[in-house]
Amino acid sequence: MSEVSTIGLDLAKRVFQAHGADASGKVVFRKRLRREQVLAFFAGRPACVVAMEACSSAHYWAREIGELGHTVRLIPPAYVKPFVKRQKNDTTDAEAICEAAQRPTMRFVAVKSEAAQANAVVFRARDLLVRQRTQAINALRGHLGEYGVVVAKGPSHVAQLIARVEDPAAGLPAAAQTVLRVLTASLRLMSPPDFSPDGVEP
Repeated sequence: MSEVSTIGLDLAKRVFQAHGADASGKVVFRKRLRREQVLAFFAGRPACVVAMEACSSAHYWAREIGELGHTVRLIPPAYVKPFVKRQKNDTTDAEAICEAAQRPTMRFVAVKSEAAQANAVVFRARDLLVRQRTQAINALRGHLGEYGVVVAKGPSHVAQLIARVEDPAAGLPAAAQTVLRVLTASLRLMSPPDFSPDGVEP
């Protein structure tokens, strides 16, 4: 049997597809792997190039497989697509990844460290919270405006909006007040000390 030089790995939630080829591109094996089998499979193979499409979970697998002695390459999905020869499925995707990785001019994505991924998670989470907070403020201001309650714009005036909702003497209908209190509770949850509201334009 020819020696495997490159393995294309199509990632999935539960069942992965591996495609092994020698230096000439000849197919050596095609193998389905359950998630719990992946690391054991690569641990038992001689060091080679393992290629995957760059995606949300690819960096985790790249680090784990790289620690087993393999050279890991992440390829942008758009660069893999031209190598899919037949109907798209896990098997043809793995083959396409393997073939793309063997091209000498192929461009790869750098594998992110855990710290780099953590920083990205913090940024995306903060961005999501800021947008959701802005939406909640706008909704609260709009609903209160229907009852003649007008408060100046800006995150610094959110406390006034909350106070009007929670004021029993505000004259808001009970049904509306109940729902608006859900919004005020959400605002409190989306405004932890580590997430500054600076720059939010409600």
